[in-house]
Order: sequence, then C-alpha cells, then structure tokens
Amino acid sequence: MNGTHLYIASLFLTAALVMPVAMMAAPAPQRAGVQVRVYDSGHKDYHNWDDNENHAWGLYLTQNNRKPHEFRKANKREKSEYWNWRHDHEDDHHDRSDDRR
Repeated sequence: MNGTHLYIASLFLTAALVMPVAMMAAPAPQRAGVQVRVYDSGHKDYHNWDDNENHAWGLYLTQNNRKPHEFRKANKREKSEYWNWRHDHEDDHHDRSDDRR
C-alpha cells in the first residue's frame, strides 16, 4: 500500500470508531406534545402538562364553576385543589411520571 491509500484507510477507520461515540452523546429527542412538567407538591409527583392535561384543567374549572384562566395563573390553593381533583379523576390518557426527585 502506498502512503495515500494508507492515509485514506486510516481516515475511514477513525470515522468508523468515532461515529458510535458521537451518536451516544447526542441528546434523545423529546416526545411531541409534552410542553412542561409540573410538580404536584401535595402528591409528590410530576405531571406532563400537555393537551390532555389542559383539557382536564378546563373540565375542572367548569365543574367547579370557576372562570376560565391558565393553570400557571392559579394561586397555590387552587393548584392544590386541582391536583386533588385530578388524582380522583385520572383517565387512560393521563401521563403522570412517578419520578420522585
């Protein structure tokens, strides 16, 4: 093998060895639809605030005769009441993480 072929072969070998390491270091893509994780201090768990949770929040407001407003604008007491209601009204699509950090 002459010098040029040896040089090209070593480049390909280096690329083959480096690619798996570079792929492992790349961050995993996030699931579509999950916008925010919200911590429920009363139940010590996290909830993914997605379209399903937003729908549940609207249902909670309606059932409790409250004016429509965003969850992030609710006071601490109302958030706590919501999470109590939410744990009593879990549905099949509710995605709650059991991460306890």
